[in-house]
Amino acid sequence: MEAGATEGAEPEGPSGILLTVAYDGRSFHGFAPQPNQRTIAGELLGAIQAIDPKVRELRGASRTDARVHARGQAVAFDPTQRIPARGWCLALGRELPDAISIVRAACVERGFSPRFSNDGKRYRYLLLASPVRDPFLDGRVMRIVDLAPEVLVERITKEATHAVGTHDFKAFRTSSDPRIETVRTLRAIEVDRDPADPRVVRVTVEGSAFLHNMMRILVGTLVDVAAGRRREGAIARALDSGDRRDAGITAPAEGLYLEEVLLRERGHDGWPE
Repeated sequence: MEAGATEGAEPEGPSGILLTVAYDGRSFHGFAPQPNQRTIAGELLGAIQAIDPKVRELRGASRTDARVHARGQAVAFDPTQRIPARGWCLALGRELPDAISIVRAACVERGFSPRFSNDGKRYRYLLLASPVRDPFLDGRVMRIVDLAPEVLVERITKEATHAVGTHDFKAFRTSSDPRIETVRTLRAIEVDRDPADPRVVRVTVEGSAFLHNMMRILVGTLVDVAAGRRREGAIARALDSGDRRDAGITAPAEGLYLEEVLLRERGHDGWPE
């Protein structure tokens, strides 16, 4: 018997599991559980309980809204069964609907919370600069009908510089957001065209944290300026005033993607690597 071991002691319980989850949010009422609504968390928990019925809690990093998508949502839970990360990844893939995929699974300490163990998030918003709709992109982009993609990139890039840095983003949130502290830091905003489809303009924002609908109102303001519905400098004026009326529209949810949660640790024994 190893030193320090106690005869008859219960073996250490299984480690926690950290999932990286991708989903098409079009048919879900957001991430967080809600009564009588189909949600990402509800589908995930149901799939996990089909394998380990005693699991009762999921800990997600971001409460994405209805119709918002994700490529890198982070979700942790504490299983009661000893199943390796690879086993969880494959087994959940069989239990989940086609709109949700487990991209990676890894082992972490029990109780690990992605929400409180990250240095920020990276979001991406997709704009389709096209006078005609694309059935393969419906529900996944915001369509801009009267601007060429290169013009959209140029105008949004210029206006977006005002948002980079540490500011009070009070004007860029919904009235239902209860948080008192509204200062946030946006580290970078990149605007480019998708190499696979040059009609698609990508607005990628990395920040320390985001207020409710902050990303969508920011993009809506950028689009309003690009389209000439608001004067240049609208971002700076809204930041200075803190008045929601000085910002632009709230861009549709379906163009928004949670690209990555910037976790301070990714866990161990992950699969696939």
